[in-house]
Amino acid sequence: KVQLFPGVETWFKRIRDYGVDKGVIVEHYIISSGLKEMIEGTKVANEFEKIYASSFYYDKDGVAQWPAQVINYTSKTQFLFRIEKGTLDVNDSGVNDYLGDSDTDIPCMKLINSYSGHSIGVYNPETKDKRKVYKMMEDKRIKYYTPADYTEGSELDELVKTIINTTASN
Repeated sequence: KVQLFPGVETWFKRIRDYGVDKGVIVEHYIISSGLKEMIEGTKVANEFEKIYASSFYYDKDGVAQWPAQVINYTSKTQFLFRIEKGTLDVNDSGVNDYLGDSDTDIPCMKLINSYSGHSIGVYNPETKDKRKVYKMMEDKRIKYYTPADYTEGSELDELVKTIINTTASN
């Protein structure tokens, strides 16, 4: 029953295909402080290369016993490094663009910016409350912000395609 923003269901394939047309590999990951099981239950869960989220250890009856993995604002950056290095397995000891919508994304956005990446803050298009994105922009945590509208031709869609075009030309 997770409500998705407009266009999310078609976003991933459309943006991957756009990247292919421009010679850019586009991958999608989730790094969330939310519950992994809830994310895995969404219509778009299969669109991600990997989902990193908080989760529980369950007993044989399916009852949560204790947290198996907890992701907070600090540990999110660890997962960006894992993605960049290609060590996607959280048990393996052996990042350039980022969209975020909450305060726990701020350290990741700062990291992305320090590596010349593109951090984008999104806000709810229904409430139009831009206070968080204004603050993140003022604090230089994000380079861009748009409504969380993932439909084709939306401001976010055009911005990400522009970033892909710039990446391809670089």
